[in-house]
Amino acid sequence: MIPILTPAEMGSVDAAAPEPLEVLVGRAGAAVARAALDLLGGAYGRRVVVIAGPGNNGADGRVAADGLSRRGVRVEVLEAGDLPAVLPACDLVVDAAYGTGFRGAWRAPDADGAPVLAVDIPSGVDGLTGVVGEGTEPLQAWRTVTFAALKPGLLLDRGAELAGEVTVADIGLDVSGATAHLVTDADVAAWLPERPPSSHKWRSAVWVVAGSPGMAGAAALAAGGAQRTGAGYVRVSSPGGLPGEGIPTEAVGTELPAEGWAAEALADQDRFGALVAGPGLGTADATATEVRRLLAGSTVPVVADGDALTALGTDVARYVTARTVLTPHDGELVRLTGAAPSADRLGEARSLAAAAGCTVLLKGSTTVVAAPDGRVLVTTTGDARLATAGTGDVLAGAIAALLASGLDPLRAAAAAAHLHGRAGTLGWRRGLVAGDLVDLLPAAIDRLDRLDPPAPAGGSPR
Repeated sequence: MIPILTPAEMGSVDAAAPEPLEVLVGRAGAAVARAALDLLGGAYGRRVVVIAGPGNNGADGRVAADGLSRRGVRVEVLEAGDLPAVLPACDLVVDAAYGTGFRGAWRAPDADGAPVLAVDIPSGVDGLTGVVGEGTEPLQAWRTVTFAALKPGLLLDRGAELAGEVTVADIGLDVSGATAHLVTDADVAAWLPERPPSSHKWRSAVWVVAGSPGMAGAAALAAGGAQRTGAGYVRVSSPGGLPGEGIPTEAVGTELPAEGWAAEALADQDRFGALVAGPGLGTADATATEVRRLLAGSTVPVVADGDALTALGTDVARYVTARTVLTPHDGELVRLTGAAPSADRLGEARSLAAAAGCTVLLKGSTTVVAAPDGRVLVTTTGDARLATAGTGDVLAGAIAALLASGLDPLRAAAAAAHLHGRAGTLGWRRGLVAGDLVDLLPAAIDRLDRLDPPAPAGGSPR
């Protein structure tokens, strides 16, 4: 996993460093110079423009400029506060204008088509949220060299697009206290448990309580997600009758009564490693009451998704346990917290997880998973192909399958989101639907199974 530190946390790490600031700046500038030479493909005859600001970010850029000059690169250093509208012709622009603590507005000059290497973060991007403020126009980076740890702003909102390829340079700072991490393929591969030769279908069984008239597809997709992520046995139950047509052939459909169905589900829950509750159940008052009873009485891990989140509302802490995983998108987050979310997505997920006392998976282009103790795992594998109806139902089933296999809620949710995103990237660029995602999950898992064990911290996060 690759550590993630907020700008404030990074400031504390910098302050605690045993080396003086100039030593750290020297290491950072050297890392930038190496990345520049890599992008340039050499030094002889190359021209570089360095935009240097007044702070430490600018100091990193100036050290990089000196290093590049010594290698024979023709370097021009321009002050960030006194830039022409169009930069001089060059082979590379180094953006060292402003760092993660930037406040205010900044309009970058025209790079005239030259590639851009950003230092720590593209200038003008908020280091905590990735948001670009009104009146700011950052440069689009080909690559960003950040130091010691990722910053949330490199992974969220427009910052994720503007940063380009991100690499983390080790400059000798101690980031072992980081509580947030970006999940890699190798991490998930290491977490996925092997099925022992003596395994049988009930060792990783999932019960999907979902669906209602007109919403049978939600139950089918959740069941498919569970099956294709490794569940040995999947039962699908819809209150008021048998689940509709469309559930997977290998799933077992059973009937729950129209009223008081939570008691029946709780009576048989111990046969399962995890439950899914909510997709397509509906939002009637009676249904919401039964959802709350089911969650409050569960003794096995439960993924509360879709309509279950609406049923919980702002009283969520009364009904969930430490084994529950909540999977809200932004609209559902509002129902759970009673307030519009801020741009600090790590903070929002952490806050709800702590208040509810369970794991929270906050959906978005970057998925944030938080545990009640403040640990956070982030995944960036998905893309716009997942923005289609039913993909969240597939994810709920995948989380349940990993819970049933024995993963703890934090890792189960993060690993499922990571696999869910990888599966999406194996599909068509246009026209992918949730049912395709179900079929692509085994291929995504198989690719991870072929990886070597995880490498030490560091390296490229994307």
